[in-house]
Amino acid sequence: MSSDAVIPCLEESKPSIISKRDKEEEGDENDESEQDIGGWTPLLVLAGVTCCFGSALPAGYNIGVVNNPANIIKEFCNNSIEAQYNITVTKDQLEFIWSVVVSIFLIGGVTGSLMASWIADKYGRRIGLAIGNIFGFIGAIFFLIAPASNSVEVLIAGRLMVGFSGGIATSLLSMYMMEIAPLRQRGAVGVFCQLGITVGVFLGQVAGLNSVLGTENSWHIMLASFAPLCIIAFILLYFLPESPKYLYLIKHKKEEAIQGLLRLRNVHINLLQKEIQSLHHESTVNSTMDSWSIGRVLKDPSLRLPLLLVSSLQLGQQLSGINSIFYYSSKIFETAQLSPTQSQYATLGTGVINIAMAVISVRIMSHFGRRTLFFCSSYASAACLVVLAFGYYFIAHGSIMIWLCTASVLIYVLTYGLGIGPIPYFIASELFDVGPRPAAMAIGSVCNWGGNFIVGLLFPSIVNAIGAFTFLIFVVFIIIVALFMRTYLPETRNVDTTIITAQLSYGFKSRANPISDA
Repeated sequence: MSSDAVIPCLEESKPSIISKRDKEEEGDENDESEQDIGGWTPLLVLAGVTCCFGSALPAGYNIGVVNNPANIIKEFCNNSIEAQYNITVTKDQLEFIWSVVVSIFLIGGVTGSLMASWIADKYGRRIGLAIGNIFGFIGAIFFLIAPASNSVEVLIAGRLMVGFSGGIATSLLSMYMMEIAPLRQRGAVGVFCQLGITVGVFLGQVAGLNSVLGTENSWHIMLASFAPLCIIAFILLYFLPESPKYLYLIKHKKEEAIQGLLRLRNVHINLLQKEIQSLHHESTVNSTMDSWSIGRVLKDPSLRLPLLLVSSLQLGQQLSGINSIFYYSSKIFETAQLSPTQSQYATLGTGVINIAMAVISVRIMSHFGRRTLFFCSSYASAACLVVLAFGYYFIAHGSIMIWLCTASVLIYVLTYGLGIGPIPYFIASELFDVGPRPAAMAIGSVCNWGGNFIVGLLFPSIVNAIGAFTFLIFVVFIIIVALFMRTYLPETRNVDTTIITAQLSYGFKSRANPISDA
């Protein structure tokens, strides 16, 4: 069925869509039919809130929640093993067990990311997010029963479940939001994943304070406190439409896709002709969208460059040093003669800045090119890390160095949130067609979780070896990724995905087109 036939067919079968008043205003509507439908409708806002706070926030919460009450949870692990196996745990053995508790979450994230590609094509983006909520709720149940069962294995199983949930969320959230959003709002909705994770990390750090839930009697409740959000999101997802692109291009349910667009855009059907024609064009150009697997994406030469761009951005985000900054900031603030409690709250202040930048980025992404924001963020962040490295090295030489280090930490968090933080999460949706998009986003998410695992594993050892100059390693990674993006990353803001994919299909012979940077 051609795109020209879709609309008349739908109008005939759904006469209630067009009222008498609609017909009287048909002339005005035809004049507006070529305009881009790009407003925030109630349903689009509901989808953004549901995904941000129901999927991304729990993922961030489980990243940040275990840091402050680490000693309390370690004591539980020690007592559990001694009681169950009648074994006296050494300090090194306890550190290994704790590393398993922490890292199993990241392994679950990698696994969930790989699962997300298959789930997204088999059951849809919306159902995939709901499955992620189910894994999160199961993990919360494990956390709640861990003390009663006195089992460290139950605690580890819970961390694995919430890892699955986080991996699915980071793979599917941006994909779903950018497929249901109009063209000019893609950047804004793409920030929701970063916003949710940032808020979640902050709330996890707050919940872990000993004055909140980070106590011997309530740590299991602290770990499971995100569960109500998963339940609410699971319910709300039932009322949200599936991605029209998924329905139209993958499942070939064209009328259902158009009905979804009508709900999302909340306009007369005549104003959707341009968007429907775009869907029809994509389905004509890509006739084998339903057969893309991760293996096929990895082997396809025309996808090699965009896949490398996505993977580099996702891995580079973790190797930019953001997690180490949060780790090291407490020591910097303590050196600035703050008490341990004051240092803890000062570190939470960096989290507030990170959240503020994520909120601001929702607006910024709609007005500035991806390249402009990413390069400004990269170069400014690298400069802050250089200042921090040398300032911390000479911190004992005067109070000016203390304030220099403090300022560099705060400015780094601010500039990171401008581009390095949000862009990697959604860029794959702008570089790939709908067919290979789930697999590409899954691979990118694996790189992100893998980078997080690498930093968590190696950072403490490297810091012990070279101290503050560890930050210079992150500078090198930032510059390498930025130079690679400057050469090959095209500007994607307000550019149709089919144009981008055609440009990148030439592989390394392609060159970035920064026309829309401003």
